[in-house]
Amino acid sequence: MKSSRPRLLASAQWQTDRRRLIGKGAAWSVLLLAQWPSLSQAQRGYPGKPVRIIVPFPAGQGTDSATRHLAEQLTKALGQNFYIENRPGADARIGIELLAKAAPDGYTLGIGTGGTHTINPNIHLSLGYDPEKDFEPITLTGKLPLLFAAHPSFGPSSIQELITAAKAAPDTLNVALPALPQRIAFEMFRAQAGAPLFGIPYKGSASALPEVMSGQVPLIVDSITALKVHIASGRLKALAVTSLKSTELMPGVKSVAEQGVPGFELTSWNAVFAPKGTPAAIVNLLNAELLRILAQPETRQRLSSLGFEGVGSTPQQLAAIVRVEREKWGGIIRAANIKAE
Repeated sequence: MKSSRPRLLASAQWQTDRRRLIGKGAAWSVLLLAQWPSLSQAQRGYPGKPVRIIVPFPAGQGTDSATRHLAEQLTKALGQNFYIENRPGADARIGIELLAKAAPDGYTLGIGTGGTHTINPNIHLSLGYDPEKDFEPITLTGKLPLLFAAHPSFGPSSIQELITAAKAAPDTLNVALPALPQRIAFEMFRAQAGAPLFGIPYKGSASALPEVMSGQVPLIVDSITALKVHIASGRLKALAVTSLKSTELMPGVKSVAEQGVPGFELTSWNAVFAPKGTPAAIVNLLNAELLRILAQPETRQRLSSLGFEGVGSTPQQLAAIVRVEREKWGGIIRAANIKAE
């Protein structure tokens, strides 16, 4: 029988801290009860009014749709309206800066991502927020593995075959890269696998996919959401996912690491944050409710349909993820001399 408890993220980069982090996170209920008497009457009645959740992306985008589902479930659970406020623009910096400057009273939350908290700090000199100092982590909500795929006519059908083909004809096998996370995954693969592929940046999946499906460009790295329907139709073939292990989002497709590139892992993620200084009891209450919601089959199915693997975490684990991933992605960005577009 599968457990109904949400799965907490464990990554190899910070495995040594896992017991300490989980130990702290497991005590959320004790902390909540201990701090409850010290809160004001308004905080004890939290939430006593509607709560806005800032999404730094346009309405209808995957992160927005996933967050709307979580907001609906929080509304049902806590008896107040949790509503979405879309604040897109400037590589999501507008919305995240707004969150950082909001009152730390629990009535403004926001969605941070691998882009806002790991990529942006490494490519923008003027950020407008500090990814560590300006936020209270609440919980990770989902992982977004990427996918290596190819035109059906492309000979190699596995990562090892791709590496062999790349070494046989250095810098001649073109790979479509629709966005920065895809380019970072590509650069990391080139370095770790020693595969001299040639990356071609595109401005989004809409411009990259027609050239890959027509065979003009043989390979692509993109989100599972963007590629899954074309793989199901046979217009593309899947080679590998970028999570450390195979994922339920692409059954039957092995990871890069499982195909002979040990330790390869690069996945983006979504998480809920509050402004720095938000009371710990409120953070812990929201963490507990979100972990319960993320454990529900309805939520897991909804997130999966949007290309997210539902994953919960303690606030401490999320803080560690932000720290470690920013350095990891930053190293790749600096080595490849990736600049803001």
